[in-house]
Amino acid sequence: MQVYYFYQHPTEHHIFVQKEPIAQAEPEFIWIDYTRADVVNRAETWQKEIEQQTHLYLNELHVNDILNLEHPCVFDSMDDYELLIFRKLITPDDDIESGEQALEQHEKVFGLATTPISFIMTPQVLITVREQGNKAIKNYISRIETHVIRSTQEQNKSRKLPMTPLDLSLRLLNSMVDGYLDLRVPLTRRVEFWQQELLQGHRRFTKWNQLLQESISFQQVENLCEEQIDTLQELRDEIIDNYPHLKGKKKSERQDIMLVRMNDLVSHVERIQKHTVRLRASIQAAIDLHFSAIANQTNENMRILAIITAIFAPLTLLTGIYGMNFEFIPGAKSPVGFWSMLMIMFISTVLLVYYFYRRHLVGRGERSVIDLLAQQHKNQHVNLFWFLDYEPIKQSVKETMKEVEKLTKLK
Repeated sequence: MQVYYFYQHPTEHHIFVQKEPIAQAEPEFIWIDYTRADVVNRAETWQKEIEQQTHLYLNELHVNDILNLEHPCVFDSMDDYELLIFRKLITPDDDIESGEQALEQHEKVFGLATTPISFIMTPQVLITVREQGNKAIKNYISRIETHVIRSTQEQNKSRKLPMTPLDLSLRLLNSMVDGYLDLRVPLTRRVEFWQQELLQGHRRFTKWNQLLQESISFQQVENLCEEQIDTLQELRDEIIDNYPHLKGKKKSERQDIMLVRMNDLVSHVERIQKHTVRLRASIQAAIDLHFSAIANQTNENMRILAIITAIFAPLTLLTGIYGMNFEFIPGAKSPVGFWSMLMIMFISTVLLVYYFYRRHLVGRGERSVIDLLAQQHKNQHVNLFWFLDYEPIKQSVKETMKEVEKLTKLK
């Protein structure tokens, strides 16, 4: 447990912070920071401590919500206080214990885990309950500690200390949400990895189970952001409808400043949500293109088999006719009949191949979509117009240009 006392300077008219109460001075507000180790398994004792220190009685249902490690984001307003439970994604920067040694076990959904931070706000007191190792809160406490070691005259000259419990809560939330923006780069790289795996073209893609887990993880991030936005909107409505109750009678913090900070907070979460939606759409587009390429390759194989069948069909017909068991077949006993039949077969094969060549069904060096996709990974410089090298498209472009030239000459 850590306690910080925020005072109004008598002459400089700014806020300064101390870790010990000052005699004969009333603090503007108090911040009491608890870890879950201070609360879990001793809820009744903790509740009595809160009542002794702040004269605040917590509702039993709210205490149970705070003790619930998997409780969703929620905001609830009471006559004596406001309760905000905000769930934060556990990032690699966080040092939250997991495994058998942890005090509580997190429920991981496809590798994603979140940690709750509870805010109990009154005009005079802010109580926070968090897990040990929350990097965002630790960083903010470190900044507070740098102010504590300074003299009261030098503190908050840059106006970076909060003036109300609501102001401090918004700053803590902002420090957590700002860390979400750093997740955009690794999330984008994961999507690029799956796009390359789906469109590599050299081998068959078999990592469907991992790809499904990644897609569900993106869905979980999107759902978490939506849950956070709804909770923050409820807090914003409370600021608009009941701001004097939140800030207290003696505080001079302006409502519009709080709304600006709240809007900035919501916009950051919305940016992450929209970015996650775009990434999921990119993965789905890569999957669709992957199956389209496979379908195109299958059609290409079927086309080749159909051409081979068409070429050998006349040969099969001729051999079938001359293989019938009749006594008299024209040319069967001729000394040049065999060579004549071979010549006819050869000429028919050449004519069919030439016919298919003229119809752009064989030759011309066309390649499948999968071959073109595989070639892109060999090139250092990606050609955004690689599809124009596809022979049927090139032929259609040439024919279109000829038609345009004819129409131009006629005009």
